[in-house]
Amino acid sequence: MFFRAKEGSTAALIQLCIGYFIFYVITGVSVKYFLGPAPRFPGMEGMEFLVYSTAGGMGISLLVVLIGRWYRFESNQKTNLGPFTVPVEFLYIIPSGICTAVVVPTTTLMYTFDGISVMVAMTLMRGSIIVISRAVDEVQIRQGILKKKVYLEENLAVIIAILVVVLEILSPAKGGKSPFRSLPVMVIFTSYILSYTLRIYIMNYYKNTRPRGATGSNKGFFAIEQITASIVVALVALAVVAAHWAGYIEGPRSSCMARAIVQPNLAWWHWAVLAGTAYGVVSFFSVFIFMFKGRTATFAGLVNRITSLVAGTVATLIFAWAFGGKYPHVMDWVGLGLIFVAVGFMTRAEKKRALELAREKEI
Repeated sequence: MFFRAKEGSTAALIQLCIGYFIFYVITGVSVKYFLGPAPRFPGMEGMEFLVYSTAGGMGISLLVVLIGRWYRFESNQKTNLGPFTVPVEFLYIIPSGICTAVVVPTTTLMYTFDGISVMVAMTLMRGSIIVISRAVDEVQIRQGILKKKVYLEENLAVIIAILVVVLEILSPAKGGKSPFRSLPVMVIFTSYILSYTLRIYIMNYYKNTRPRGATGSNKGFFAIEQITASIVVALVALAVVAAHWAGYIEGPRSSCMARAIVQPNLAWWHWAVLAGTAYGVVSFFSVFIFMFKGRTATFAGLVNRITSLVAGTVATLIFAWAFGGKYPHVMDWVGLGLIFVAVGFMTRAEKKRALELAREKEI
């Protein structure tokens, strides 16, 4: 049956993509709704929504890993970490969690700068992940960590996806300032890029170094990563609020964060937290796609980002139809058409990879 797809199979990959697509659409519509102008919409500020959505997203992630006891990570190797004896994998999963703690807020922060188009910021981040994924494969192939080759079809899909990103960024219809001319934007973007690079490298290192029959699982990786990220985000948020109220740091973003925590929006904060749970569910599908068995980082990164690009277009359509927002521009449709061409190449690559894995009895 489809819902009992074998691990590493194409059917299992499709299931993850469907789940990712559905909850990404929900996330896309909710972000547009909560950041829409008052009085028709809640009219929340970017940092205000960031606080509530992050709480909801990380809250649902922690709830699942704690109830499901995914944190019970099994390992054949142990090491000492201070006074504790822990699986050796924790030595790189915990840093991955710290990177996640940077990625989560910087993703939303990129949308909060005046004059920077949300679509341009979103496309820029998506495109960077595609490039990073291909670079990680190249590095790990040279290191002897990745034993598989990147198919020609995967490389062609990367080229097409990058072309879509360039079209989105250069399209005059997007308007707004260039993100490359703002120092704060570039600091946030650089933090996002560096953190995601290390995180994708670690996820693929874990995936590509697991021998057959090894203990440990993707669920265990996700649990330790999310627990680490949640602790780091909570500590940083408390530190920022304390420093702001003590007068050590000042600024519109720190002020907004402090108000959101200390003086929450009584009419909307709980709904924003609920909306954030969709983003938390997205994180499950996102991580499991990135770490999907037997696939290269290039392929997994493409699947992840292309699914989000299509979901973003659908979210725009739904918001335009239901709430009177703007419909996608003609260049968005051109980009979507190119994306479907890339999907065609990826479909061919997936068929070749599935046959390869079957021959090697990996699935």
